[in-house]
Amino acid sequence: MEEMRLQKYLALCGVASRRGAEKLISEGHIAVNGVVVTEMGIKVKNGDKVTLDEQPVKPEKNKYYIILNKPSGVLSSVKDDRGRECVVDLIEGVNARLYPVGRLDYDTTGLLLLTNDGDFMQKVTHPSFEIWKTYQAVVRGVPTESDVKRFAEGLMLDDGKTLPAVLDVVGYKGNNAIVEVSIREGRNRQVRRMLEKIGHPVNSLKRISFGSLELGELKPGKWRHARPEEISRLTEDR
Repeated sequence: MEEMRLQKYLALCGVASRRGAEKLISEGHIAVNGVVVTEMGIKVKNGDKVTLDEQPVKPEKNKYYIILNKPSGVLSSVKDDRGRECVVDLIEGVNARLYPVGRLDYDTTGLLLLTNDGDFMQKVTHPSFEIWKTYQAVVRGVPTESDVKRFAEGLMLDDGKTLPAVLDVVGYKGNNAIVEVSIREGRNRQVRRMLEKIGHPVNSLKRISFGSLELGELKPGKWRHARPEEISRLTEDR
């Protein structure tokens, strides 16, 4: 391979996005030729031995893009120090180091993309990419037209004003409403906080689309390989 920055090499190996790789480096998880590296700017070349927590890492020969219907009670992580089930535990038969693209809350279900393509992950999770994500929720009560307008204008949360979002009432469940919310940010528990802000707390929440990718009829805990044209469309259409 040609000489390249360590964080780019780690991304090519499917270890993490470049930003994630920088975090691994700064925290002392990466060694080059047996020497732990904690500063950015290091370059690697043919013959160098790179390890993550003493385990060798090499570029992935095949790129994988997997669509998972994440169940509730599963972490959007690779591993958990408390032994809880993680999304990668649900993927069997794929010989690659997979990482979730973004995350879903512990109690949120639905579409989660996993990949070993670090550059792809970096691109689609970068704030400037602004991929629209749509969620379906059952909320207490029924939002009004005024609530819809507030979403469209952006809501002031404790970490700042949100970008304009879309709120649609699509059905009813007793005295509660079924709504769809589309956002193009990824703040912590953002959809739940937005719906709480307008006085309609969430009873259940499921992500049904990520850009042009759709959950469809995929059952909770099940997964499938994304088709090449789906991944191409995801990066072309924003």
